[in-house]
Amino acid sequence: MQKSALLIIDVQNDYFPAGAFPLADTDNTLTAIELAIQKAQSANMPVVIVQHIADANAGVAPFFNPGTEGADIHPRILQLAPTAPIVIKHYADSFVQTNLADTLAQLEVTDLILCGMMTQNCVTHTALSLSTDNYKSVTVLTDATTTVSPLLHAIALHALSTRVRLAPVAAAL
Repeated sequence: MQKSALLIIDVQNDYFPAGAFPLADTDNTLTAIELAIQKAQSANMPVVIVQHIADANAGVAPFFNPGTEGADIHPRILQLAPTAPIVIKHYADSFVQTNLADTLAQLEVTDLILCGMMTQNCVTHTALSLSTDNYKSVTVLTDATTTVSPLLHAIALHALSTRVRLAPVAAAL
């Protein structure tokens, strides 16, 4: 039986206008992610939130430092998915040294749908992770991801296009 999960990667306060490293088009991206959550919930699809926390042992990072408001998941995400499991990561690949694979196994997930921030970094590294070989398919929601510029976003999506499915929220969920 096929079962998809929506992974929301690094939608954290530091990436928004008042944060330490604001990205491009965060308002529209957040709206698209909210729509993805609503569609997933309507389809009884599990939602899993991934949160990047800088490794305190490596010193102070430019953003996502432990215990800071900037490292917190955006409140609108938590409001829409208050019971979603939160996986803490320290690397771009959401599977590396985390409990993500175990969380997805407990949910009996066979297919992944990814959205979040940043397209060329954590979304791409997770989509191309060696761990994704264990899933039937990986889809990246093109309108529910963003990065520092529209051009870099487009380049990252083009690079992903040979390895994963790309689709807007409306077509994927």
